[in-house]
Amino acid sequence: MTGFCLGLMQECHALKLGGCTLSSMPFPRRLLNDYENIVLDLHPHWWYFGSSVSTLLGSMFVTLLLRAQMPSGFFEDAVGYLGMASIIVSAAWVLVHLIKWRTTYFVVTSHRLIYRQGVVSRDGVEIPLERVNNVNFSQSVVERMIGVGDLLIESGGQDGQQTFTDIAQPERVQNIIHSTIQARGGMRSEATPGSTTIAGELERLEALRDRGTITDDEFLEQKRRLLS
Repeated sequence: MTGFCLGLMQECHALKLGGCTLSSMPFPRRLLNDYENIVLDLHPHWWYFGSSVSTLLGSMFVTLLLRAQMPSGFFEDAVGYLGMASIIVSAAWVLVHLIKWRTTYFVVTSHRLIYRQGVVSRDGVEIPLERVNNVNFSQSVVERMIGVGDLLIESGGQDGQQTFTDIAQPERVQNIIHSTIQARGGMRSEATPGSTTIAGELERLEALRDRGTITDDEFLEQKRRLLS
């Protein structure tokens, strides 16, 4: 397993993504299984802030422009108050985007893809690597210039196709996912038949639950995956 992770780290470095963990707040290790390793850990690209920052700068520019052209008096004060209100609202929007950015993760582990977002209410998607059928990406001309795009992942799960937006260097991330899937397939093929039985895995999960390492919900989810 160590060799597998080191190999993927070299792959990340070769693709100039700066390493496997690219987020200022790494994905919580407690949410991973004991046998999992993080291959890639991303927050959204900085383009995620494009709309909110543009609105803030636009509010500041329009406010300053109107105040400079307005004659002194009531209208100048009114424009100033309205402009200040719009700047405060725009700044709050930037702050909300920052909080959402810090709590949004796109993670590739040695066993699955994980996408999580939200602070109070949270949304999440998990796709086991063995269920990934196809990984595509899309970029406009501008997105290619700044290194951002969307990933489209087709899987054998209930949702079928998932689209993940604001992914940094999506083509390179696509290559890393493919490399991880190939490495995962190699690891599975090297395993000896019967080395890990379902009953043995269930016993291991029960022991983890009894020790408090995983919750009852996590135990039931892992059990469901084993028996599916």
